[in-house]
Amino acid sequence: MLETKHIEYKQKVTPELEKEVVAFLNSEGGAIYIGVDKEGHTVGVASADALQLELKDRLKNNIVPSCMGLFDILVEKREEKDIIKVIVLMGYERPYYIKKYGLSGKGAFMRIGSASEPMPVKRIEELFVKRTLNSIARIRSPKKDLRFQQLHIYYQSIGKTLNEQFAKNLELLNDGGDYNYVAYLMNDINNISVRVARYAGVNQVDLIQNEEYGHESLIKATQQVLDRLNIENRTFTKITHKQRIERRLWNAVALREAVINAFVHNDYTYEVAPKFEIFKDRLVITSCGGLPYGISREEFFSGASIPRNKELMRIYRDLDLVEHLGSGIPRILQAYSRDQFNFMDNFLQVILPIDEDLQALMQQEETTMQVPRKYPASTPQVPRKYPASTPQIQSLLSVFEGAHHREDLQNKLGLSDREYFRKNYLNPAIEEGLVALTIPDKPTSSKQQYFLTEKGKEVLQLITNDK
Repeated sequence: MLETKHIEYKQKVTPELEKEVVAFLNSEGGAIYIGVDKEGHTVGVASADALQLELKDRLKNNIVPSCMGLFDILVEKREEKDIIKVIVLMGYERPYYIKKYGLSGKGAFMRIGSASEPMPVKRIEELFVKRTLNSIARIRSPKKDLRFQQLHIYYQSIGKTLNEQFAKNLELLNDGGDYNYVAYLMNDINNISVRVARYAGVNQVDLIQNEEYGHESLIKATQQVLDRLNIENRTFTKITHKQRIERRLWNAVALREAVINAFVHNDYTYEVAPKFEIFKDRLVITSCGGLPYGISREEFFSGASIPRNKELMRIYRDLDLVEHLGSGIPRILQAYSRDQFNFMDNFLQVILPIDEDLQALMQQEETTMQVPRKYPASTPQVPRKYPASTPQIQSLLSVFEGAHHREDLQNKLGLSDREYFRKNYLNPAIEEGLVALTIPDKPTSSKQQYFLTEKGKEVLQLITNDK
């Protein structure tokens, strides 16, 4: 494949790298392949891992405004050789330029065909005028006393440590050196409320459940919503004369990508968080802000999106919540059509439908649960009514096979947030007398395990028989 408007080949790293990256940032984004000649033949690179770190450092320090969160550097194998792939998104704060040359035709470039050309002065001025002045990176935090214990914990959980310069490195400071709105969103306590609502029908008339998350680090709120919707994304079984079919309400990969996108690309300048609404026939995920300025719907669907909040994108990527730049929308489109996206002036909705077969199974389940059941009189000590109001407890009991560490139970349930698991699953089950500790006098012991009590086993049997 030859070079195009969106593809650049380099046999080796050259001093021109920043120029090419700037050109992509100022245009529609693209990819630079290092270790590939101009004809597209693989030649490979030496010391790929070290080169990866070198390139990240160059792009971080040599391009203005900061392009952190707008590029990804990957090592790929081609023909048994290592190559470097630099993915660059269209920038949200154009014009970008090479720091040492300043905002001029010598420092600012744009992509024209397969070449990177100096940006005309008039174009520089046009882009500069259009550059948003109301980004969350420039907005001062509404509170000064910020704490980042949760953020530190999340970084530690993946083997990374935030040093004393983390606020500067993660761009949590505005131009004046004060905490910005990104910092406010990432700190332990804020006023951002995230709602997960469930309705009985197909409209917002009959609200039957309304859970509120947030008021804490946006990362934690994201994990809690992911965990909550993972619970809602139940598996239903349909048995035909030919086979047993197991299906979830929504495609799990698409669901995760839609949730992450809603958080990362939400316009927080309105102080409005994304919301998640479950109806009888669909899940609706609504984020504030329409398409970012300068991007078409076609570009959006192709994955060439502009991160509305590049600082958030960088943190979410650090924590492995985002895989590769620009991959979110294409992943959703592998399971759902473009028709499931609803574009409005100030909002963007992703609608994940529940097909009619699954709706019928859900209705059947609800009808069955409403039918009174009689349990054996030989076990009067067992409550006639197990805690049906807490499906979390039921899910927890169902994964026990002897004694388990907390991490093992979380993994079995597909939950990532430790505090959410303890609050909604483990602690309620312990309080009900259904689960006990192997080391009760040392509840925080690293060797602690959990097991079903006799009451827990009896309740689990009732639940199993009731299905």
